[in-house]
Amino acid sequence: MKDLIELFSKKLDNYAEPDRERIMDAARWAETMHRSQKRASGEPFFIHPYHVAEILVDMHMDADSVIAGFLHDTLEDTVTGREEITARFGETVALLVDGVTKISILKVKNKSVQAAETMRKMLFAMSKDIRVIIIKLADKLHNMSTLNYLPKEKGKRIAAECLDIYAPMADRLGISWMKAELEDLSLKALHPETYQHIKDFMLSKKSERSEFLKRVEKAIYRSSANEGISDIIVSTRVKHIYSIYRKMKKRKKELDEIYDLMGVRILCNTTNECYTILGVVHKIWPPMEGRFKDYIAMPKANQYQSLHTSVMSYDGRILEIQIRTKAMNYTAEFGIAAHWSYKQEFGGGKLPSETLGFINKLRNWEKELESDSFFEEMKSELLKDSIYVFTPQGHIIELPSNATAIDFAYHIHTEVGSHIVGAKADGSIIPLSQPLKNTQVIEILTSPNAHPHINWLRIAQTTRARQKIRNWLNKHDESLLIDKSIIAKKKPDKQSIAPETPEELTGGLEKEQEPIITQVMDKSKLAFRIGNEKNMMISIAQCCNPSRGDDIVGYISRGRGIIVHKRNCPNLKHIKEISNRSIEVEWEASSPRKTRQFRVTSRLTSDLFSEIEGAVKKYRGHLIEGKLEETENGRLAGSFTMEVDHDEDFKKVLKSIRMIPSILNLYQL
Repeated sequence: MKDLIELFSKKLDNYAEPDRERIMDAARWAETMHRSQKRASGEPFFIHPYHVAEILVDMHMDADSVIAGFLHDTLEDTVTGREEITARFGETVALLVDGVTKISILKVKNKSVQAAETMRKMLFAMSKDIRVIIIKLADKLHNMSTLNYLPKEKGKRIAAECLDIYAPMADRLGISWMKAELEDLSLKALHPETYQHIKDFMLSKKSERSEFLKRVEKAIYRSSANEGISDIIVSTRVKHIYSIYRKMKKRKKELDEIYDLMGVRILCNTTNECYTILGVVHKIWPPMEGRFKDYIAMPKANQYQSLHTSVMSYDGRILEIQIRTKAMNYTAEFGIAAHWSYKQEFGGGKLPSETLGFINKLRNWEKELESDSFFEEMKSELLKDSIYVFTPQGHIIELPSNATAIDFAYHIHTEVGSHIVGAKADGSIIPLSQPLKNTQVIEILTSPNAHPHINWLRIAQTTRARQKIRNWLNKHDESLLIDKSIIAKKKPDKQSIAPETPEELTGGLEKEQEPIITQVMDKSKLAFRIGNEKNMMISIAQCCNPSRGDDIVGYISRGRGIIVHKRNCPNLKHIKEISNRSIEVEWEASSPRKTRQFRVTSRLTSDLFSEIEGAVKKYRGHLIEGKLEETENGRLAGSFTMEVDHDEDFKKVLKSIRMIPSILNLYQL
């Protein structure tokens, strides 16, 4: 280990001498603390913090971050206390180590409400120092590279979490190379055969590809020099494996049918040169319509800037080209981490987290979101793609890619959202339910007499808009009670509710049997009155366990609020006065369309999901939810929920799915 530590010291030439001494002290201390421990691979445990620190050095992170990288497992896996870390390396290092440790401890517990709440608070704490996230990402990257030493199912579970949370988070923080590596490693664990197939294909074309890209480089260098721009760097690359996999799924094509597998990056010195080189490229090869994006004029939320274009190059090959300055490239590679860089060439230095929209949203959510909805909201809104639209005054608004005019209105101001009656996109009236498109100019039409409607909950996509609509409806519409998933509608002539009998409490079953109600969807009491009942709650009946899409009915229970059953639940007929004490309820995300569920079993194949989605869309259906898992006998099994206009359409969809060659079994739920 001493040789390994000495080797690490040679990587620190760019750090100041006092920082080098602190880092090496941390390395030696971490090796001592972990000396008796082994990893699943059989290697000394110190190998892991060593590589985490090495990743942070390669990212040009500051000394405190590198030290925290060496020590990030000491609080959890050794007898070391936080006070000792503070005394040896300072309060900042102790805070960073403590932050990463709390995330690691919660990994195995985050299914409980308490752990979800703790994790939520932890993420908001991370918003005060983004370095905690960066260290955690470095930790995740090295762990992903050693998944092959874990049991197969555990490795798949970790890989799915990585693809769901950590890779998108790296993207939101602008660390593009790390995002690509996390995605590739996740794919390798989840679909090893597909991963190897793509990798082998790319290797088989390497020599042919190399000659082609050299020809492209020479053409760009020559033409740029003719325009007086000679100080440029042209590099060629092949798309990373996961991005190729996504192209195959999105376009429903085989690997040999995907042609835009190669990319070219051109680095220059000034913004003006970027646009000049863009003209040069378009003179050499004709651009493809609709494939140009200007992220210099409109940077991404993670501060990424570049010009993107696709051209039809030699031999009819599609070529994707990125053009940016060297400073823009530094930010594109290291993202937010660039601002803790010891390199000052491109303006390194701490960046206040207020300048990053991702962190601002975390802070804004601290009081608005309940812990049990936090992860789903974070995945759907913070970690997915965004669009950028304009106000009539030219201000840029970032929204999730599926956002509507209602989301836009509530983003501007609560009063604007609550009084919206219509919207215009680029001067034309659009439906409130229509998803907005990138770069549209959105104008909101309001009326003082307008107010939120229950249907808006089916249209709004952002957390802010949905929260404001819920609040207004709960406050102003006494006929409704809304929790996060279910809408309860008061019956118009409902009288005060009499106390229930023991027989009613058990649903007419014997007392020694399990009670019907066990799981509570939302523990927070909401202001609502039915007769003399106030502060009602909504609970889910365990006997029939209704899930989203089921036809449901509510039963008003003294002291338990509204208990939600499937409408065909056999226990309902045993409850006395069910007709008088029932209440109409519906799923908040429901729509006038019919919701249907089905389950499939199939042979192992990489494109089953896309084939099923295609069958659903063929008959104007919409796939709400779907999940496929590999079974022990090497097959795929999963359940799907979809919307259709008519039952006949559902029958046609099932018939179409049965025609998929890999399908072995299919039945309606």
